[in-house]
Amino acid sequence: MGMLNRALMVLAGLMGFSASGPAFAGLGQPSPWQIDFQESATPIMTQITDFHNYVNIIIIAITLFVLALMIYVMVRFNEKKNPEPTRTSHNTLLEVAWTVIPIFILVAIAIPSFRLLFAQYDFPKADVSITATGAQWYWSYEYPDEGIGFDSIMVQDADLKPGQPRLLTVDNEVVVPVGANVVVGLKSNDVIHDWAVPSFGVKLDAVPGRLQQTWFRAEKEGWFYGMCSELCGRNHAFMPIAVRVVSQEEYDAWVASKKSASIDTKDKMASARD
Repeated sequence: MGMLNRALMVLAGLMGFSASGPAFAGLGQPSPWQIDFQESATPIMTQITDFHNYVNIIIIAITLFVLALMIYVMVRFNEKKNPEPTRTSHNTLLEVAWTVIPIFILVAIAIPSFRLLFAQYDFPKADVSITATGAQWYWSYEYPDEGIGFDSIMVQDADLKPGQPRLLTVDNEVVVPVGANVVVGLKSNDVIHDWAVPSFGVKLDAVPGRLQQTWFRAEKEGWFYGMCSELCGRNHAFMPIAVRVVSQEEYDAWVASKKSASIDTKDKMASARD
């Protein structure tokens, strides 16, 4: 009876674990007890997830094969069953097999890997261009085609509003339209930083003295968060990235409001100088 109860408890635990699985991979931000990638919001992230699952299948198959082979060898060729050790020195067919089969496995991994790399670095025509500049310890953003620029600084715990995630909320988020090709140029003012948004499949270093580029096309509206993913000093953990994906109409209204605020600021500065 005790064994049966323990078995039922284990089964119930496994059922609960599987039932809670969807919560492990949230959209746009980490989820409690997450064990998988964040939900994909871009075509590139979808390809990354598919490639990850594909390679995992190969890894699991190889692991199970090696495990089965080891168990077979331990059972079939132990000392009790084989008091006289085998004198076999080589097997030509086996040596050819363990050379050729791994080559096929590597080719099977390399082909989709190269396709993914090509997709990541095959930049489409930009609908929106953004320059992100890393500094210790915040991000500055410019929309050169729109004449907009602002700093993005983490909101402290005491200033958070209900529903805002801790250590990820910023005072000025990046805003982009859904379905638009967004090209992001990355720079740094001091040390190496890294602009990473997991749901977009984007992760690229911002290196002093260099301009690097990445891109994404968000196919879902909402909030998407990331962090600086290169150790950049004392406040490295407090340098979040927040991107809000909205409709084209909302984006146009946001651009207009930012331009209006910029003009008001310039007028106030000019009046102060006068």
